[in-house]
Amino acid sequence: MGSFEGKVAVVTGASRGIGLAVATKLVARGARVCITARTAETLAEAVEKLGGPERAIAVPGKADDPAHQEEAVARTLESFGRLDMLVNNTGINPVFGSVLDVEQSAAAKIFAVNVLAPIAWTKRARDAWMGEHGGAIVNVASIAGLRSSPGIGMYGVSKAALIRLTIELAGELGPGIRVNAVAPAVVKTRFATALYEGREEEAAKAYPLKRLGVPEDVAGAVAYLLSDDAAWVTGQTLVLDGGVSVQGTW
Repeated sequence: MGSFEGKVAVVTGASRGIGLAVATKLVARGARVCITARTAETLAEAVEKLGGPERAIAVPGKADDPAHQEEAVARTLESFGRLDMLVNNTGINPVFGSVLDVEQSAAAKIFAVNVLAPIAWTKRARDAWMGEHGGAIVNVASIAGLRSSPGIGMYGVSKAALIRLTIELAGELGPGIRVNAVAPAVVKTRFATALYEGREEEAAKAYPLKRLGVPEDVAGAVAYLLSDDAAWVTGQTLVLDGGVSVQGTW
C-alpha cells in the first residue's frame, strides 16, 4: 500500500487496542494523527509510542461530548493544518443480557456513543476540511451487527445501525469523501476480554484460521480502506472474522 505522507488523521478511542494499532499503522506510513480517549495519562503514553508531538497529539474526552469533538478537530487543524482521514473507533457495551432487559438509559448511551457520535465526528470533519478538500472515513463496526449476538444484542443493534449509517454517508458524501466500515469478530483487546478470557483456545476452535483476531489485523484493513488503493471503494463493510462466519457456529 502507498504512503500517507503529508496526510492527517483523527482516530477516536485510540489510547490502546484497535485504535492505537490503527494510529500506529498510519504513522508508520507517514501520517500524523490526533488520538482521543477518555484518560489523559494513557493517551500521553500512546503519543510517546507514536513518536511524540511531531507525529501525534492527544485530546482527552468522551466521544459523544460535542465540546470534546470540537476541541479535537480544532486542535488537529491547529497542529497539523489539515484533516484527511477519520476513524470512528470508539464503542461501548456496558451491559450483558437480552435486548428487552437493557435499561433504556443504557440503550440510549450505547447509541449515543456507537451511532450518534460517529455522525457528529463525520459532520465536524466534513465541515472543517473534508467537504472542500476530500477525505476518507472508516467506521469500526462489528460482526455482531451482521448476525444474532446473544448477550450483547443491544451492542449488535447499534453496530448494525453503524453499518447502515456507513451506506447512507457514502451516498451523501461522495464523490469527495469515501466512507467505509470494518466488522471484526473477537479481537484480543481489553474491551473484548469477557468473550475469550480463560477460554481462548476453545473460542479459537470455531475459526477456520484457528486464532482470534489481534488489533493489527484490524489496523491493516482500516489502512487499506483509508488509502488510495481503495479509491473506488465506498459504502462497504469489510468483515474481519478469521472465517468464523462461514462456519455458521459463532
